[in-house]
Amino acid sequence: MPRASRAEAERHREQVIAATAKLVRTHGADKVSVPQAMAAAGLTHGGFYRHFASKDDLVAQACSAAFAERLAAMEEPPEGGDTSGARAAFLATYLSARHRDNPGLGCAAAALAVDAARAEPGDPLKGAYTEGIRSLIGGMERTARKSGDTAADEESVLVELATMVGALVLSRACAGDDLSDRILTAARDHVLARYEHTPDGRDASGAAG
Repeated sequence: MPRASRAEAERHREQVIAATAKLVRTHGADKVSVPQAMAAAGLTHGGFYRHFASKDDLVAQACSAAFAERLAAMEEPPEGGDTSGARAAFLATYLSARHRDNPGLGCAAAALAVDAARAEPGDPLKGAYTEGIRSLIGGMERTARKSGDTAADEESVLVELATMVGALVLSRACAGDDLSDRILTAARDHVLARYEHTPDGRDASGAAG
């Protein structure tokens, strides 16, 4: 295959993965078909098997890409290079109405939790999801060290992650009821309580905007 064709094929593959990552986070893996994924990427269904072994393969790669996207956002250096409040700001943004209402652009840990839980052992999605969670744990530990939080060990990070993801899942399940906002507020206040000079919960959440 000529070099230009290989580059184009790789670009198309990345387009399909990115489009599928958004679709599965919005609708769930079972609700997304191969034709839908290809159409969302602006491509025809016929070229699917040139890029992926199966739909399961595509969904697993889309899951991994979604986790990588969240990890990159978490570890991106803040403007001005001041890392002291970066971690608290990330947590506040995670537990926000904006994140709740936009699952297609949000964290795969919450959006694909049910899909991964229902997947059979050995399913590519379950493996990709588990590795994605591990990557988030590692990223949270690194950002904790960068922010000077010497008390953050694996146990505290696991509790923090479970609180964040669980609260987001519950708030989405209750969307449309004021209980949804109360869940986000309670979880946000809880995880931010240990930080000094944290941003105001409501301002950081974007709930008022």
